[in-house]
Amino acid sequence: MFRIPGIPGKDLCDKGLGSTRRDILRIGGSAMLGLTLNNLLRAQAVGAENLTSGGPGWGKAKSIILCYLQGGPSHLDLWDPKENVPANVKSEFKNIATKIPGVNFTELLPRLAQVNDKFTMIRSMSYTPNGLFNHTAAIYQMMTGYTTDKVSPSGQLEPPSPKDFPNFGSNIVKMKPMDEPMLPFVMLPRPLQESNVVGKAGTAGFLGKAFDPYTLYPEGDDMDMDKMSRIRIDDLQLRPDVFTARLQRRAKLRSAIEKQMPELEKAVAGYKLDEYYDRALSLIVSGKARDAFELSREPDKLRDEYGRNTFGQSLLLARRLVEAGTRVVEVIWPKVANSDNHSWDVHTGLFKRMKDQSAPMLDAGLSALISDLDQRGLLESTLVVAVGEFGRSPQKGVSTSGNDNSPDGRDHWPYCYTSVIAGAGIKRGYVHGKSDSTGSAPTEDPVHPTELLATIYHAFGIAPETIVYNHLNQPRELVKASAVTKLFA
Repeated sequence: MFRIPGIPGKDLCDKGLGSTRRDILRIGGSAMLGLTLNNLLRAQAVGAENLTSGGPGWGKAKSIILCYLQGGPSHLDLWDPKENVPANVKSEFKNIATKIPGVNFTELLPRLAQVNDKFTMIRSMSYTPNGLFNHTAAIYQMMTGYTTDKVSPSGQLEPPSPKDFPNFGSNIVKMKPMDEPMLPFVMLPRPLQESNVVGKAGTAGFLGKAFDPYTLYPEGDDMDMDKMSRIRIDDLQLRPDVFTARLQRRAKLRSAIEKQMPELEKAVAGYKLDEYYDRALSLIVSGKARDAFELSREPDKLRDEYGRNTFGQSLLLARRLVEAGTRVVEVIWPKVANSDNHSWDVHTGLFKRMKDQSAPMLDAGLSALISDLDQRGLLESTLVVAVGEFGRSPQKGVSTSGNDNSPDGRDHWPYCYTSVIAGAGIKRGYVHGKSDSTGSAPTEDPVHPTELLATIYHAFGIAPETIVYNHLNQPRELVKASAVTKLFA
């Protein structure tokens, strides 16, 4: 039997991938059963149509910028403050009015308070963990849509593995491939991290390294706020001894070899000799990606508005990347999840750390990003999401995760917290859901992290229940949840 090796069992519901070589070569044996090529394609089309599609916001997003607030910011001390509550619940910060009547922030977010008519707040993010659910396990759920069986007593996970579920960005760039020479998926300015577990949920996992993000981690520790001025992208530059013309000649030679491939191979596969070689060649020769990293081309005034710190300049770079065509940019909060100083993990020293370190960076950076995208007309097609792995406990000084907390600290709280989402058809000036009088639990429209992921996929025109195949060739849904279409206008 004549047979050409293919990629077995990969994403049969993905229109972008179509039929595998094995599917088509089996047609010869299947024809006697009445299954011809056109019938196979028709059956696959019907299967694809049965996936969830359409509805408000479907396919509006061309790109996404995720502002991942690893560490878990306190909703009560930022954008869901409470009045008339016990002293050990009430925030130390004063309430301020926002652009939306009746909706208050704390004084830590004066600039975001002036642009919240451009975004939606979800004040009812919520989930119930299994056992002690600390940072790594919660991050894994937020980034992949799945939990893992191997959780230590502390809630930490094992290091990254090729068997992991993919980061949602990897799924997006696989199913919505680039049609221009630009980096599809970029993660900066540091990896996801809790203690010594680095990069968990930040890879393509079982999809393969071809869909890993391009990582931009400038030299310097987390307290170095000037590290973005030392960006190095050497792997996107031509080596001095390889001129563009020579590289293009090599590509022509490769193309000539490709033309000698058997016509049958081309007909049944449609694959290039080396798709990733072509992509890399296009990136290097065009220089488009390198140009996007030139933050010095931005006006000083705009750079100041974003904030002259790692987070602010990372968000400015994220805008430049999506403007140049990057599909997914994940900006990771520039501090280890469970650490001190500007980490959101405020078991101790909440008042000083949030007031002097973390909140000013968030307020300036996120407000500047949303305004900048809006002014450039990019917010119409760019989804912006700001979220952490959980919120903080309503009561100060109590332990909910096995950690010690000082009287001015709050512990982990997955049962109720806030996220921000904007652009790509998302409603402006809208508050989705509601928390109770102490910010302990949702009273209206709870949203699970997996539902937020499903909403992101929906915005890209990807059905959340689309099947992918893991390392054991077992079918798995992208996420077991439905999109929250109420968020869209």
